[in-house]
Amino acid sequence: MTIPQLRFVRTTLPLVFTLLSLAIATAEEPSKVPTDNGVTRSFQRLADTLKPDLAWDAKTPAEHQAWRDKMQPTIVGLLGKMPERVPLEVEWAEEEKFDKFTRYKIYVRTEPNYWAPVYYFVPHERKAKTPAMICLHGHSGIDPYIRLNETPAQKTKTDEHALDYALYMAEHGYVTAAMVVRGWNETCGRQDRAVKSPPRSCHEMSMNAFLLGMTPQGIRCWDAMRVVDFLQTRDEVDPDKIGVCGLSGGGTLTMYLPILDERIKLAMIAGAFSEYRTSIYSIDHCICNCLPGVMRHGEMADVVALFAPRPVLLINGVDDPIFPIDGAREGLGKLKEVYGVLGCPENVDADFFAGGHSWSNNKTLRFLQEHFGE
Repeated sequence: MTIPQLRFVRTTLPLVFTLLSLAIATAEEPSKVPTDNGVTRSFQRLADTLKPDLAWDAKTPAEHQAWRDKMQPTIVGLLGKMPERVPLEVEWAEEEKFDKFTRYKIYVRTEPNYWAPVYYFVPHERKAKTPAMICLHGHSGIDPYIRLNETPAQKTKTDEHALDYALYMAEHGYVTAAMVVRGWNETCGRQDRAVKSPPRSCHEMSMNAFLLGMTPQGIRCWDAMRVVDFLQTRDEVDPDKIGVCGLSGGGTLTMYLPILDERIKLAMIAGAFSEYRTSIYSIDHCICNCLPGVMRHGEMADVVALFAPRPVLLINGVDDPIFPIDGAREGLGKLKEVYGVLGCPENVDADFFAGGHSWSNNKTLRFLQEHFGE
């Protein structure tokens, strides 16, 4: 063995023995396995560190407008690509007279490949030009909301949860349009798994919409916007007094529609307003309630603040298990600040009633009378 080779051995062998010793020691020591590695907790921590970049914090009307100029296009962008606009077409399919109103079933063409079914209620006693409300249903589908094909069990549900607000307002002199929200009842595609009734395809609609750069909320609001187009053609409707209301999934749409359509002059949001963080993010909900990316920019109150100073009524059961009342109270506090800055604190109100995930008419008629007149 040459001298250079001996030198190499002398310098290399100690290093080799050291590495082997470390490997043996490491192999003998027990590894530490993470014990708090679940996806729920990891997402909770992400939310805890998230600071929305467009949360409302204005002190003057000018600051509010500057905030709105940034937030408005952001939320509109998140709602996704909208369908192709087509000329307004309406098909009148059914007519049935009741004691206080006539109910029509119509179809409004909202895009080249879709017609939105709408139950249109016209009061017998009304002013020449009458305020109109678009009424959006929740995940129970249209039937219980308009007392259609009513079974005893369905009647009990409608009575207990006051679902028939489209009829209620029509009985009190308002024109109402109860749209079949896309994906339910006769518009259903592939039935949602583990859902026997009603016909519902929220999963198919949401997944396909996401893949096309759209959202279920955006598409459904688009359909409602075309219903506004229809209402503005009607002689019996005051085109400057059109509002929107909805419960649960319908309440979610009611939260976004006024952002997309300035013709919506007031909104009544029921069983849907709380906080993204403590409701949709933390509690099991249908995927169609998820608006991708919204929490990066703000909370529900920030979204609703976009249609200030137009009037808004929040309707929440204090025992609603899926839209916690604490979040609703927190959001109401912020909205009072928003409307206060704009000089119209009377335009935001809340009915936090004793009950669960339901509608309430405790304040609806008074709210409509205050902002739409007698």
